[in-house]
Amino acid sequence: MNTLNIKIAILALLINQGLNAQNTESRSYGKTLNAGVGIGYYSHVGYSIPVLHANYEIDVAKNFTLAPFITYYGFKNNYYWGNQNRPFKYYEYTETVIPIGVKGSYYFDDVLNANSKWDFYLAGSLGFVFRRTKWEDGYEGSKIINQGTGALYLDAHIGAEYHLTNKTGLFLDLSSGVSTIGLSFHL
Repeated sequence: MNTLNIKIAILALLINQGLNAQNTESRSYGKTLNAGVGIGYYSHVGYSIPVLHANYEIDVAKNFTLAPFITYYGFKNNYYWGNQNRPFKYYEYTETVIPIGVKGSYYFDDVLNANSKWDFYLAGSLGFVFRRTKWEDGYEGSKIINQGTGALYLDAHIGAEYHLTNKTGLFLDLSSGVSTIGLSFHL
């Protein structure tokens, strides 16, 4: 069973446990700082990469928030290159990637009749990706690592939060790019 299947199974279990009671309270999802760690898989890298992520949710409408976000990941890789002046060998490079943008979340707690300990949402993120690449000395080849990816950042999410207290919670956010688990702080 791959990690995506495990994450989906965990989220389904969380949703099932959270649907056991009628929720009649009015909920506010804003004024929430979410900080988490996770993994992302990028085809141009070829393996999963650990990430750090933070966002701050602001209520916009009933059951809908906007959250400015910042994510960070970095990795090392190598590229086989050479020419008539340089020997062919593997040249190492490091890349730092920082997506910044806004995540819009719609909460389905009312529709799902979730109890007050749980929040369930679907979301989408839109932003820009800032990259910095540093190559090993002596490398003179093309410095474009991922030609298929521009500066635009798009991501789709499904997630859940379990409230430990009125002020803190644990969240799981599964997405098409970067999946995270972390803490929520309701300010």
